[in-house]
Amino acid sequence: MDQNYRDTSRKLEKAGVHPDYLLGWQGGYLGHPKREEQRVSEAYEAGYEHGAAHDDGSFEDWCKK
Repeated sequence: MDQNYRDTSRKLEKAGVHPDYLLGWQGGYLGHPKREEQRVSEAYEAGYEHGAAHDDGSFEDWCKK
């Protein structure tokens, strides 16, 4: 794992993102296969897409309000 992965994971945790978003982002960033269909949520899908694109700035909509 690279430093960007670690830094962004900490940034997302401190921002209070939805747990599924964080897991999706991490899985997408690392290139893991997606979860099974019945375990996928909207937050997970968004996180996975952003992680796969190494996008660390599109998480605001998934923070706890």
